[in-house]
Amino acid sequence: MGKTEFIAMMAALMALNALAIDIMLPGLQQIGASLGVENENHRQYVVSAYLFGFGIAQLFYGPISDRFGRRRPLLIGLTIYILSAVAVVFVPSFAGLLILRFIQGVGSAATRVIAISVVRDVFGGRAMAEVMSLIMMVFMVVPVIAPGTGQVVMFFGNWHLIFVFIAVVAIVVTAWVSRRLPETLDPADARPFTASSIIGGFIIVLTNRVALCYTIASTFIFGALFGFINSAQQVYVGIYELGVWFSLAFAAVALFMSISAFLNSRWVGRLGMRRLSHTALLGFVAVTFVWLAVQLLSATPMPFPLFLAFFALAMFQFGLIASNFNSLAMEPLGHVAGTASSVLGFMGTVGGALIGAMIGQAYDGTATPMVAGFFAVSVIGLVFVLIGEKGKLFQPHNPRP
Repeated sequence: MGKTEFIAMMAALMALNALAIDIMLPGLQQIGASLGVENENHRQYVVSAYLFGFGIAQLFYGPISDRFGRRRPLLIGLTIYILSAVAVVFVPSFAGLLILRFIQGVGSAATRVIAISVVRDVFGGRAMAEVMSLIMMVFMVVPVIAPGTGQVVMFFGNWHLIFVFIAVVAIVVTAWVSRRLPETLDPADARPFTASSIIGGFIIVLTNRVALCYTIASTFIFGALFGFINSAQQVYVGIYELGVWFSLAFAAVALFMSISAFLNSRWVGRLGMRRLSHTALLGFVAVTFVWLAVQLLSATPMPFPLFLAFFALAMFQFGLIASNFNSLAMEPLGHVAGTASSVLGFMGTVGGALIGAMIGQAYDGTATPMVAGFFAVSVIGLVFVLIGEKGKLFQPHNPRP
């Protein structure tokens, strides 16, 4: 297939993950009421259960795809994703819903691990960063349209229709992949599926200083994003009383992420991954520091336009950080791309989900816990980048690990 179709397909695969998270945000209140969830913070578990399944399963898809190739594990994961979405329609309890969401995350993990592995099979260096930026740009369009789509779907019925819609979209993507995606794993790079081989691959990943530090930094940065996703409905609807306009406010911020991912794809070949991502990380620290200061000094909730401006600026930096940090972590690990993608994805998703859950569960009727969490993770991320780079930012070439 051509490069354009390749990027579109990889973006569609990764977008299934974003779709499974963001499309149901407008329906969380209805889900909680329908299934007897009294504590409003507990509704966030619908997101967290999915993220934990998504994160844990990534540990297995990488080694499996390094042994058996990319296509078969990917198609199996997509099938699990579809069947669990359909099963949710008939779920009788909140506990059952959480179990099925965990299983759906297990299926979705294949799309993340294997999509990145396929990109690494085909591209390397700044070319990989450019392709990943374009994929992330399309991927980030999903949060722009998903909540609004969920809101529209619910106009025609209750929250169960959201999962029907998810299943239909996944069926279309699965048919496309089955028909058009060739096997990309070079037989020479196939690794035996044994305990010693898997452990050896994990050791390679975890002992590479650059890969490990960028993964930990990404984990904390993504923790902020997950924290917002968990409490977005409470902040936008509970504090600012946006009602049906919640989806539009969510989309406005996601649009900034998408724009920055597109700009990254245009700039990364000329400026390099480190210069762009390090500048954005420092910008993220600065924006969230000022945001937190204003939040703490305000006796009442800050005006919504000001809150949205701070949030959009922070997420603009996030768009420049995400794909570059992922590419920098994967760059030295091309010979174990599947295992590397699974280990890094596991750490980033499970760690990010835990951090995001802590931020979300700290919700106290104000935006302060969320904003404080954003600033804290940005500082911790900067510390680990400095460790990975031996204290030197903006270096154009990979230092020796």
